[in-house]
Amino acid sequence: MNKLTFAAGDIASLKKKHPCGSFQWEITRVGMDIGIKCQGCGHYVMVPRPKFEKMVKTIVTNNNADK
Repeated sequence: MNKLTFAAGDIASLKKKHPCGSFQWEITRVGMDIGIKCQGCGHYVMVPRPKFEKMVKTIVTNNNADK
């Protein structure tokens, strides 16, 4: 299985949409818990890393592509 790499500032597309209708979330914090902010309504959530990795469909923008 392909391991996703992500960092703060990346935009992730999740498998299920938020009640506001947005699929895209900005990753704001990376650690044991992942902090994500909805790009539609601005709702902020902290999610345990294993759960977040199951929720992610793709990384839409990767801010660390040049590093």
